[in-house]
Amino acid sequence: MGIRADQVVASKTIFLFPGQGSQFVGMGKALCADFSVARHVFEEAEEHLKFKLKKLCFDGPESELKKTQNTQPAILTVSCAVYEVFKREIGLVPALLAGHSLGEYTALVVAEALKFSDAVYLVHERGKAMQAAVPEGQGAMAAFLGAKREQVMELCEVVTRSFSSDQEFVSPANFNGGGQVVVSGTAEAVQKSVAVAKTFGIRMAKLLNVSAPFHCKLMQPAADHMAKLLEKVSIASPRVPYIANVDAAICHEASKIKDLLIRQIPNPVQWEASMRKLAGASIEKAFEIGPGKVLTGLLRRINKDIQAEAIETAQDVRRVST
Repeated sequence: MGIRADQVVASKTIFLFPGQGSQFVGMGKALCADFSVARHVFEEAEEHLKFKLKKLCFDGPESELKKTQNTQPAILTVSCAVYEVFKREIGLVPALLAGHSLGEYTALVVAEALKFSDAVYLVHERGKAMQAAVPEGQGAMAAFLGAKREQVMELCEVVTRSFSSDQEFVSPANFNGGGQVVVSGTAEAVQKSVAVAKTFGIRMAKLLNVSAPFHCKLMQPAADHMAKLLEKVSIASPRVPYIANVDAAICHEASKIKDLLIRQIPNPVQWEASMRKLAGASIEKAFEIGPGKVLTGLLRRINKDIQAEAIETAQDVRRVST
């Protein structure tokens, strides 16, 4: 897995890799039927995970697929399988890479900074640690639509200060762009933030059906656990630079990557800022590689000048090649 010597460098192109929420039952099934390279990625993942990932992705049940410890290695594996097909059929090397939350691990695999075997193990452990960090029902997340960054930050501050206990809080989790901001925190505080959102000028707010409050300080135990695991893993300098979630900075150095991955877990994903970096990097084309079209939709709302295209199926790959 990784970049071939005969691939063509596409200097104005970025590859994007999806995160949790893009999963669906059936993902990767048709691709594996058509391409042996995709099947090999799944086989390698199953060798390290010790459970039947293909069956889970292809046939479900959805209740098992959406469990965080299963979702994370599943999305990473499907994304890497799609990338291997895209690489074989199209042969492009992008100028930049970026992945949303767990998608950052996929970006590192493609950049050859992280071995796929290590990545699939790490995201499985990451999912388990994130789920275990907060007892079920004690945390929550909500999405705000038609919201500005400043509005959400003010709302979170006001709601958090409204509680007498310093244990209750809500904070930004994903600055996704296009008017979409996700918040995370204790269940009561998140519910209150949804109830008062319109008074802050936010068009729509809704609770999300998630299993844990990701990207907030409640995830610190998971970050501490991942820090110990990452100590044992070898990280190389990325052959293609990538934009890190936690600071929206372009990373070239292996020495920074472990810290970026640890800090990412309890801190908000700076996706809008990451995508706004593309104009300065002369990016004109983006391929979202993996299940779903979430990142394609977000980028189109953030920067309409960049041509964004989702690559998930064999048909998507053939459309690029024609």
